[in-house]
Amino acid sequence: MFSSLFSTAPPVDPKAQNLFPVSESSDLLGGLEAKDLEWTCAGGFTAETQIFYQFLQDGTMLMCQVIHSSIGLWYPTIQFTCKIYNPTTKETIWRSVNVTNFTTAPPGLDKRSSKADQFSITHKPSSDDSHAEMYTIRANLSDNLQISLDVSRPSAVPGFKIGKGPKGGYSYFGSDQQKPDGYVVHRFWPRTKASGHIIHNGRAIVAEGHGMLVHAIQGMRPDLLASRWNFAHFQSDAHDGVSAIQMEFKTLDTHGRHGPGSGGVVVNVGSLVLGGKLAAVTAETKWAGEGQSMKAVMSRAHHLNPVHDPDTGYMQPTAVEFRWAGPSLLPGVDGSVNASVHLDVGSPSSPKGLIEKVDFLAEIPYVIKTMVSYVAGTKPYIYQWQDKAKLVVRGPDAIIPGLSEGLDVEGLLYTEASFIS
Repeated sequence: MFSSLFSTAPPVDPKAQNLFPVSESSDLLGGLEAKDLEWTCAGGFTAETQIFYQFLQDGTMLMCQVIHSSIGLWYPTIQFTCKIYNPTTKETIWRSVNVTNFTTAPPGLDKRSSKADQFSITHKPSSDDSHAEMYTIRANLSDNLQISLDVSRPSAVPGFKIGKGPKGGYSYFGSDQQKPDGYVVHRFWPRTKASGHIIHNGRAIVAEGHGMLVHAIQGMRPDLLASRWNFAHFQSDAHDGVSAIQMEFKTLDTHGRHGPGSGGVVVNVGSLVLGGKLAAVTAETKWAGEGQSMKAVMSRAHHLNPVHDPDTGYMQPTAVEFRWAGPSLLPGVDGSVNASVHLDVGSPSSPKGLIEKVDFLAEIPYVIKTMVSYVAGTKPYIYQWQDKAKLVVRGPDAIIPGLSEGLDVEGLLYTEASFIS
């Protein structure tokens, strides 16, 4: 109390900007350095995660995730979660294990690798000349589920973050970027190759396909960081490999361009892989109270024709649409690239492609659950959908022949819509 009375720090303007989105960076493409994918295992209220999303050849979605959750002086909780969804049989396999004896870096490795009694994830150079680096994932999640998977990054598809340098990828909360109240950061491998197998109930399932990797950190309480999240992950093996990914969050009213009360800011980042090469990186901010016009760089998620869902209490979209636009990143290829994908997800009474409505509070560690607060009567939910989809793309013919006239690329889309508050 008394230190605040005699503080020499200048008072903070209550209308000062207290959100500094990564999407405002002048550098769209920030190349990843080794440290960008290292575990930080930071203290305070921090959730750090490494997620591998893969589509297998039969359309099965495989997700493997490690989550490191810290709360102040509490000992951190580390979970390994896995979801396997077969769209043909509609079977979902789900495991969430609180692991023991977690360590990073394991002996002889750097902090891109980690291990525990139940799993190991090892980063190393790829033995395939067409792929630059890889992770090996070995997990024994229960008596009836084991995973052995190699996930490699094609040399022609570099990992990325928005913005360059060690602070690339960061959005900061608070009026002082040097001493922020909180932050969120994402780093991506936008297209990966997976090979290995899954053993479920003693039966071996071949796991071959393509996907993506994201390493993310939330350096503040999830109920204070964002009210909404949207995520899109599209992959196709057509045209030597096509990928479209997008990550978006919307702040609470507390953080915006003019301080508390100016929030509801939408921050979106994404990328396009075309012809097996990273063709564009996108980022866009939608400040509260400001419209969005057509721009050279666009990165947008839209919920269409929302209806009330009695199961969750939220206005659920009946269709989702994602849009990308940005300059070509390929050497010697001038021009812009744009793409869009539309997915009909149906209504609450007649869903299409719905995997699950995930009860967010049921999936987070108990110690975090006791620290977060939500408006009475609300319960955070994550909608997960997957279905066949068509990515409509235009760009220079030097990337893919015929691209200037527009191409419809058939593939698979996995998407999430998270309602946090």
